Amino acid sequence: MVTVSAKDVQALRRATGAGMLDCKRALEENDGDMERAKQWLREQGLAGAAKRSDREATQGAVAIGEAGRNASIVELRCETDFVAMSEAFVSLTKELAHAVAEKGEAAAEDRAGDIDELKTTLKENISLGRVVRFDLADDSTLGTYLHVQSGRGVNAVLVEMSGGTEELAHDVAVHIAFARPVYLRREDVPADEVAAERATVEAISRNEGKPEAALPKVVEGRMNGWFKERCLLEQPYAKDEKRSIADLIGSAEILRFAQVIVGG
Repeated sequence: MVTVSAKDVQALRRATGAGMLDCKRALEENDGDMERAKQWLREQGLAGAAKRSDREATQGAVAIGEAGRNASIVELRCETDFVAMSEAFVSLTKELAHAVAEKGEAAAEDRAGDIDELKTTLKENISLGRVVRFDLADDSTLGTYLHVQSGRGVNAVLVEMSGGTEELAHDVAVHIAFARPVYLRREDVPADEVAAERATVEAISRNEGKPEAALPKVVEGRMNGWFKERCLLEQPYAKDEKRSIADLIGSAEILRFAQVIVGG
């Protein structure tokens, strides 16, 4: 059996929220492989799936730009929230978003000199983060939402809809900011991701002692819950959880959405 270090046990504990002894055993059972150990803990029901402290949050700001039938989100990254909240940093983020909406995604990279100048002025590593641009169809409706914290945008959403009002598109954008879906519909989820989750759910259910005959129904129920967390159309509407987003939009259609969260 492989010998694991206290440092690795601590790292696994921070990443999963599992107990020290469970983390030690997980590493021993999986030859010290951190990712396999995380999966093992989850299958044994010993890991908190939502605890992802191994993902370091970066600082920065996001902004939304609009120009005619175009809309954008631009993220500017930095090291500290002190810099992220500075007037110069927030102002450049907004300028970049407007430039991308007006001229295209390459417009952000064209401002590399301004980003470098800000690095020198603020004495911190600053870089361009994610850039998103929607070129809207003539008959579609745009919904936007920007959550502002300490003077700078931290959570930006664009939604393009067909057959819906601006108010409806905005409501959907606000919901996305809160619920953070990954996909529009379950058919959009990659098959390998679905297969991996199904195998994990089945292992969890078996380890809980569920009867073999009941496993298919239990797994299907848990998979439906998994899809509901990730797929926008299946999510319960944030303002009325008795209705799904599909119910909310009715005959309207969500064509696409984008969300950029600082540190996400």
